[in-house]
Amino acid sequence: MYFTPPLARLIEEFQKFPGVGPKSAQRMAFFVLNMSAEDVGKFAEVVVEAKDKVKHCSKCFHLSANDPCEICTNEKRDSATICVVADSRDVIALEKTREYRGFYHVLSGLISPLEGRGPEQLRIRELINRAHNEGAKEVILAINPTIEGDATVLYISSFLKPLSIKVTRIAFGLPMGSDLEYADEITLTRAMEGRREI
Repeated sequence: MYFTPPLARLIEEFQKFPGVGPKSAQRMAFFVLNMSAEDVGKFAEVVVEAKDKVKHCSKCFHLSANDPCEICTNEKRDSATICVVADSRDVIALEKTREYRGFYHVLSGLISPLEGRGPEQLRIRELINRAHNEGAKEVILAINPTIEGDATVLYISSFLKPLSIKVTRIAFGLPMGSDLEYADEITLTRAMEGRREI
């Protein structure tokens, strides 16, 4: 299919977004072309502003326009706990629950030898120094139960346990409303391991 070069370039740029295929990219490009010049200008301005102003917090590495971020400067948070996550999307997901009141530490990925990402590419050293220097009593590992996640959890816990810091991992198992008969063996195993007293 032939597109005039500026439109073809716009479609190509949209295809760089995760989960956006050729058809979705075309829809997005045509949507942008149908927007008013003023709205396109605002959209471009917002993208440039976000890219320019949003950086990693120097303390927890969460994305923020402030440094330190809003969470790190909140004096009402519990300094005894640090919740470790792979990226900022996990911080946002946990904050939506309104259950966790401690601080966070964003690793910026997980250990993955296949992708060429080892512990030295992550913010693990900063986590260990922070947990030790700030006197954390518990480090919660809120990391997905994947091969990469499990490797990362083992690596981090091997450094934190000698510091006499309690290391926990969030429980995994069955989602609300699901049936046991449709769950796979790994999910059921995790659910049994994560059981607690009623």
